[in-house]
Order: sequence, then structure tokens, then C-alpha cells
Amino acid sequence: MHTFRYRPRRSAASLQCSTFGGNLKVHKKFALVAAAMSLVVPVQGAETLDDAPRIAVMSAFGPEWIALQEALVDRVDHSLNGITFATGTIEGKPVVLFLTGVSMVNAAMTSQLAIDHFNLESIVFSGIAGGVDPSRHIGDVIVPAQWGQYLDVILAREVDDAFVPPPFLEAPFPNHGMIFPQNVTVARDGAEPEDRFWFPVDAELLAVAEAVAAEIDLLDCVPDNQCLTHAPGVYVGGNGVSGAAFVDNAAFREYAFETFEAAVLDMESAAVAHVAYANEVPFIAFRSLSDLAGGGEGANEMGTFMGLASDNSAAVVKAFLAALP
Repeated sequence: MHTFRYRPRRSAASLQCSTFGGNLKVHKKFALVAAAMSLVVPVQGAETLDDAPRIAVMSAFGPEWIALQEALVDRVDHSLNGITFATGTIEGKPVVLFLTGVSMVNAAMTSQLAIDHFNLESIVFSGIAGGVDPSRHIGDVIVPAQWGQYLDVILAREVDDAFVPPPFLEAPFPNHGMIFPQNVTVARDGAEPEDRFWFPVDAELLAVAEAVAAEIDLLDCVPDNQCLTHAPGVYVGGNGVSGAAFVDNAAFREYAFETFEAAVLDMESAAVAHVAYANEVPFIAFRSLSDLAGGGEGANEMGTFMGLASDNSAAVVKAFLAALP
């Protein structure tokens, strides 16, 4: 058996010349033959940094994981690709704690790094988000049952005062102006690629979250005694959506609620859900509302309530970890 080792300093041109004598026709012929024979070249797995079965507990950026770091016991740091992965325990459960970075790409990349280099039993996301459901309020913690990537889209051309997507592309959702959301194609080991929009949360993890939701009290005031107008709660189930945009627009918020029946909107969770689904790792996300994504009466309130929302999300995650069997 031959093992392929990737050597990043060799260019595509040098690889072609050394392997195929620089003959482009031969190169193409080999590619066609390999495809026809379903040639599979085995590769080496990534180096495991820690063998212990762990729960990945992740957040997008610094303020979201302060409370989680404070709860981490027996911490050991591992550095990989500029990311610090901190192992230890929270509420007696073995975890690896890290930041994904803000954005869908950062979240997907860092999640895959964790899956490749640690022995993950499940993935838990803790962070803040914008509220989309008008019945939810700042400080609430939302735990959706599924996540979708609402900004994987067609930007359609305008024809006769209407936006029209190309006829060869599917548009399964109503549009918002020129924006037509699409499904994404997902590859999984041992299965044919599939097109889907929603990525489900693990049902057993969601059941634990439901039990925790009925028992926990959340913060409702920030340190300067500015308090919420509604007592925050934990809401389990329904839909969440994610995309590479900070949304502070009332019209788009309304569209996201009506189109996807979303309770919450953020910039990472659906990307992590996608990666977890593709790797068959159980996933759940806890998102506390720091703002209303443009639905508030005044200016965006994330700057005021980000700390409170982060602490509420972390509190629910810690209670969730404690409740896991």
C-alpha cells in the first residue's frame, strides 16, 4: 500500500513534470482513468494532541469564553495553527476549550482542526447572537434544534423590475430583493453527497438542554445596574440561522423570521453544525441574545448587553455539562 504525503512546497507544475514527464495530455488521461477506476489513495491521519475523550466547548471571540475559562480545572494548553486548545474539566466533564474566531470560515476551519486532533465525543457552542423572533428578548438563551446557512445565496439579476435567478439554479426559499438562499452540498464518509439547508442538533443533547432550561436562573442586569425589561429565559427547539454578516437591519430581521422561522441569527453556528454533521459528531449550540439584529427601538444594544449575554450562555452551558450523564 502506498501512502500519499502532501509536500506543500512542490508546485503543481513541478508535480506534473516529475510524475507525467510534463505531458499535459498524459496528465489528463491519467486523471480520467483514475476517475473511471474510482482510485482511492490512502492518506495518513492527523496527529492526535490528546487521547482522552472530550467535549469540545467553543466560542467565537474573547468576551464569550471568559466565564468558561474561569470554570476550567486542570488546564493544559495545546497550540495549533495559532489557536490555543485548552484541555481540562468543567463541571467534572473532560473538555477542550477554544475560540473559533468570528465568521463562518473561521468557525468551520477551527472545528475541523479540533475534530482532527482531539478525541471528540460532542461539540458545544456557547456565545451571543442577534434575536430574530419578536417574542424573544435580550438576555434570553436560545438552543435551536437545527441550523441553516441563510447567506449561501444567489445574487440575482434584475429583469423587468424583478429579480430573477438563473434557470439552472434552484431557489428553494423566497428572496429578499436580489438575495435567493440556496441549499448546500454536503459530503460524508460512506454516503453520496446530498443537498440540504438544515443541519440537525443531536437529539440526546437537546433533551439534556430541555431539562436544564427548566431549572436555571439567568442574569438580568449589567454591572452599572442597567437592567433588562424582560426576565430572560432559556428556549429550546426551533430554528437558528448563520451567515457571514453582522445583521442590524429591521427589514432583513423580519425576512429571516418569516422565511426560516428563525429565533436567532449569528455568524458561526451553522458552519459548525455543517462540519459536525459531515464528521458525524454530535452538536449543540447555546446562543444568548445580545441584541435584536436591528429590531430594537434605538441603536444596536450589543455593546451594552454583550457581557450579560455571554455570561448567560456560559451559565447554561455549565449547567448543561453538569447534567450530562
